[in-house]
This record gives sequence, structure tokens and C-alpha cells, in this order.
Amino acid sequence: MELIEAFDTAYAEWDRLVHEVGTEQWHTATPCADWSVRDLVNHVTAEHLWAPHLLGGATLAEVGDRFDGDVLGDEPVAAWEAAGAASHPAFHRPGALEGEVHVTGGREAAEAYGWQMTTDLAVHGWDLGTGIARAAVIPDALAQDLLERVRPMVGDQGIPGVFAPPVDVAATATPQEHLLALLGRRP
Repeated sequence: MELIEAFDTAYAEWDRLVHEVGTEQWHTATPCADWSVRDLVNHVTAEHLWAPHLLGGATLAEVGDRFDGDVLGDEPVAAWEAAGAASHPAFHRPGALEGEVHVTGGREAAEAYGWQMTTDLAVHGWDLGTGIARAAVIPDALAQDLLERVRPMVGDQGIPGVFAPPVDVAATATPQEHLLALLGRRP
């Protein structure tokens, strides 16, 4: 699967699920330890507020702390929509995924950053769906591609500070279930 197709697929599912969050569900727990639905949506929204700046060549210092804390305000869905309205076209801008971006660990290939953002959308989409009791789908082709990309990065302890340690899953599990289990979820 090409990066932009993968990104768009994960983005569409995440967006669908954000729009399905009921008023009473914002404080519901998710599979992400210590994160409610609101905390999870805040995390992904903040990432997408950063994306246009990083893809445009800004450094972390240039962006500063403007996206720290609560970025959702009183209208969480509208806040997500605004972030996505800037982020989605930034990934589609010609040449955006060809250079490097500044991230916490230094500079990395923009394409690698794009795959990380795609993984986050897909996996956190499942987390969000679970939190609001809605089915979240990571299509087999996307799940398999993400699984192959993240498997080399995941050790026995997962990816500390990012994903919990892997859990066991049946060999006959779907690609989505394998991906989720690799990243510490219990599908």
C-alpha cells in the first residue's frame, strides 16, 4: 500500500469514529492506559496540529508549546475537524513526504513520519472505537503493511513511552488483530 493511500484510509476511519463519539462518551476509558476518549482525541488532534508545521520544515522550537495541553476546548469534534483540515492537505502537498522533518528524536525522513502518523491513526482509531463501543476497522492490506513496518521496531517491552509490550494472539488471527497485539492491545 502506498503511504498516501494508507494515510487516507486510516484518517477516514479515525474521522468517522470521532464523529460517532456521543456526548456522554468523552470521559469513557480507552485501551490506552490512563486515557479517556477525550484524552485520546486530544492526543491525535494535537499531533495533527503539529503536522502541517513539521511537513512545512518548521523546527520544534519554532512551533513551541502552542499545542501543549487541551487543544479540544468546548468543541472537541470541531477542534479535530480544524486540525484535520490543515493536516490532511499538508500530507498531500507535492513533495511533502520527500524531505526530512524535525521530531523529538531529531530529524527523520518525512516518509517515516508519515508512516508513524498513519500507524497512530489506525491503532488509535481502534482504541477510540473500543472506547465508544463502535467497530473500528483496519483493512487487512493496511494492517499487514503497518505490521511489517512496525514489527522491527517493537521489542519485548513494546516501544517504551509509545506502545505497551506485545500480547499473545492466535496464529490464525487477522492482520488487524496481529497488529494490535504487537502494539500491546488485546483485540
